[in-house]
Amino acid sequence: MRSALLGLAAGAAWLQMQAALPGTYVILLLLACAALLASLLHFLPRLAGSALARVLVRAACGALAGFVWAALFAHYYLQEELPKVWEGRDVTLVGTVDSLPYRFERGIRFNFAVEQVLPAEGETPLIPSRLALSWYGGFHGEDTQTVPGMQPGERWQLTVRLRRPHGNANPHGFDYEVWLLEQNVRATGYVRPDRDATGRNQRLDAFVPGFSNAVQRSRSWLRERIVAALPDKEYAGIIVALVVGDQRAISQTDWKVFNRTGIGHLISISGLHITMVAGLFAGLFQFLWRRSFFTRAQLPLLLPSQKAAALAGVAMALVYVLLAGFGVPAQRTLYMLSVVAAALWFDRLTSVSHVLCAALGIVILLDPWAVLWPGFWLSFGAVAMILYASVGRVEAKRQISSGMSHSWLAGLATASRTQYAVTLGLVPLTMLLFGQISLISPIANALAIPLISFIVTPLSLVGSVLPAPLSGWLLHAAHWCVAWLALAMEWLAGFPAAVWAAPLPPWWIFAGAVLGTIWLLAPRGWPLRWLGTVGWLPLLLNAPTFPKEGEMWVTAFDVGQGTALLIETPTRRFLYDTGPVYTPESDGGNRVILPYLKARGITRLDGMIISHSDNDHSGGALSLLAELQVDWVASSMDLTNPIVTAAGEHRRCTAGQAWAWDGIQFAMLHPTAASYDNSHWKPNARSCTLKITHGNIAMLLPGDIERAQEAELLESQADNLQATILLAPHHGSGTSSTEAFLRAVKPELAVFQVGYRNRYHHPKQEVFDRYGSMDIHRLRSDESGAVTIQFREHVEFTEYRIDHARYWYGR
Repeated sequence: MRSALLGLAAGAAWLQMQAALPGTYVILLLLACAALLASLLHFLPRLAGSALARVLVRAACGALAGFVWAALFAHYYLQEELPKVWEGRDVTLVGTVDSLPYRFERGIRFNFAVEQVLPAEGETPLIPSRLALSWYGGFHGEDTQTVPGMQPGERWQLTVRLRRPHGNANPHGFDYEVWLLEQNVRATGYVRPDRDATGRNQRLDAFVPGFSNAVQRSRSWLRERIVAALPDKEYAGIIVALVVGDQRAISQTDWKVFNRTGIGHLISISGLHITMVAGLFAGLFQFLWRRSFFTRAQLPLLLPSQKAAALAGVAMALVYVLLAGFGVPAQRTLYMLSVVAAALWFDRLTSVSHVLCAALGIVILLDPWAVLWPGFWLSFGAVAMILYASVGRVEAKRQISSGMSHSWLAGLATASRTQYAVTLGLVPLTMLLFGQISLISPIANALAIPLISFIVTPLSLVGSVLPAPLSGWLLHAAHWCVAWLALAMEWLAGFPAAVWAAPLPPWWIFAGAVLGTIWLLAPRGWPLRWLGTVGWLPLLLNAPTFPKEGEMWVTAFDVGQGTALLIETPTRRFLYDTGPVYTPESDGGNRVILPYLKARGITRLDGMIISHSDNDHSGGALSLLAELQVDWVASSMDLTNPIVTAAGEHRRCTAGQAWAWDGIQFAMLHPTAASYDNSHWKPNARSCTLKITHGNIAMLLPGDIERAQEAELLESQADNLQATILLAPHHGSGTSSTEAFLRAVKPELAVFQVGYRNRYHHPKQEVFDRYGSMDIHRLRSDESGAVTIQFREHVEFTEYRIDHARYWYGR
């Protein structure tokens, strides 16, 4: 059975790598193959007598079943889709708030369960049943609107504008589209302002009864109590995360510290917390049951206290997991506890590995997309490593423990061995998923695990439900502990050697590291266990890749409505623009560019050019300067700009500047030095315009120049404008890309870095058609995702959404 469940997970993962879903006939064929394999175990006695053959057949049968199950799941979820003709049009809906709302600086975000769609423009549109909505206090320069407070379970009538699920598509980036699919959210949008006070946005009912609404309202009630008890406290968001699993109030600065110290897994409702709470509640319930709750009912005669306690523990775990938002680590713990409780109830002995595999199978059956997230692999990988390093070695541990005079020493020894197994065992997987490992994680976890699990979490849970003033005292005590822990973690994270980083390894390096880990954690007496570290050497010494001699790589990131390109030569790397700001703590730098650079093992840039000060070009610069070593920054920005101040060395872009790296020529064509004396120029007009020449191939990066600057370049440098590749000026706006300019540049390929359904309507259709009428091949980041261009003897390019196609992209 274990091999079949492992195959089930492998089959689900296989489906998630497909560019298209299998059709009905393929699904039926795969089901027939699975049934045929299953029948082999019963009708072929020789095969049934071979242990290896049985394992392989069961694994293959499980893999086919997992593939088919995940495909059926995806077909079911994808059947709801917002029609393209209804994107960007006003629609009035009636429904309920279906999640824990999150209030941010400009408004509020929440999920909305649609109950009724009101007719619009003479027809009733087909709207998906679950939406992700934002309600902004001010809307793109329109009259500001007041955003009301919202609670889960409320029924509202709202007028919204929707769009189909869409996210930035970049190598090593977060896939927002599949995340929405997993949440069964099939459209996103925003609430339209009610400027004429017609009441089209109004609350209809204060609460709609229902199990999900009751759970979400309970989570909201607990969060509000914690926030009210800890007003303006720096770490109140961590207390909220420990009680209801809502991590959105934790700052990126804190997450950086937690990730560097390796304790990020504790800053929410983890499996350890659930097990602890369930165990404490089960112990208390067993104590009371044995004493019949101090009555004469003689309850143990009706039901053994162990079974009653097991049932109570699972019930408490279920309540806590529901409060946690039903994340994968929480699910895994709940299912493991449920399997153990069921074995106890039905008097069936079971091994720990059976429990783990059963939990794995249940997670896959309920959520086949779980295999896409790091938490799934880390959660099950950690437990698997603990099992491998402990099962079958119990007697040896008992002998060691028997020589200890104090039981707490035995417990400390067991905890140390467990931490050792988890720390070493997860090194290959952590490097594969994140490209870094925390070297101080064992020390940090030794301090954080007991403090968070046995002090902070119980205080937070009890404090969130007790009446005032007891609740305030306990929550303040929990916050005080977290504050001191944060200070200790900041001190540990400040060590330069706190983290080891390397590029994400290829499969063969990862496989070698896993084999080395298995050898290293083998039982005592295994020969030369230290040789397991040899399997780690390729993993730890994996070096970043560079273009070969005579090559150049350009990566045009999909940052939405903005610009960001990474240019790489055999020995140099630099960025041209850094994308936009999305929220006060999220921008193109930390959300798109940094994950890519870290996955490649890039920690230093030779330079950074910020074409001008507009948010969509400079928004990610400060995040990058805080995380990377950047030798110099060139820009056309005012010298008082914070980016200029943060740069170690700043240069002003000036026409005539030129340099060469690895035989590749770089020339700045615009702006002129005299333009900085003209205070009437807009930032767009002063965009740094860079030409890169690689042999007979050239690329022109003009920033946001418009027709006046194009005309100026035609007058002063017409013979120097020709380029094979053109980054469309100003994202293809109607004020740029004049026909005369395009005829002078004569590009073969044009790249438009634009956001999906952006409010500027870039690229303008007439401009986009102008490129097409001149036989220029056009790529749009909202359709192609990130575009990677390789300069060799000729130009080659790949589009991420095609090269890394997945069925949920809908293309």
